[in-house]
Amino acid sequence: MTRLLIVYHSRTGGSRQMAQAAADAAQAEVETILVQAQDATPEDLLEANGYIFCAPENLAAISGVMKDFFDRCYYPVLGRIEGRPYAQMVCAGSDGENAARQTARIAQGWRLRMVQPPLIVCTHAQTPEAILAEKTIPEDQLELCRDLGMALGAGLSMGVF
Repeated sequence: MTRLLIVYHSRTGGSRQMAQAAADAAQAEVETILVQAQDATPEDLLEANGYIFCAPENLAAISGVMKDFFDRCYYPVLGRIEGRPYAQMVCAGSDGENAARQTARIAQGWRLRMVQPPLIVCTHAQTPEAILAEKTIPEDQLELCRDLGMALGAGLSMGVF
């Protein structure tokens, strides 16, 4: 069976909501595995046909836990997942562009195929209190996450990717 792996990290709930929305939509199309970055393994990557990576932007970069996932899994799967499709989502307090570039660069090293531009959801959290507060992603933004999950799932299911 075709499998989509969604790897995410979330400290304040925003990325978790985004990943869950994508997973809920994708599972209508393909087997969907939703796993937190700290628990994801190289075997998870090898067993999947496509990926969604979802992380918060922290200090203009992907979160440390997401970076740790990439660090742990990069070399064990290098040369073994080439050509597989991926998409990414970033939960950002400001622009999220650097975090998206960082993930895209890692995916490029794996020779993954980006199937859509990064989806960046901006919470506009700019004060220490807002940054550390539990997030609630607006429904219209969660719908974009669902659309991404459904599209990647459907593309995998139909063999488009």
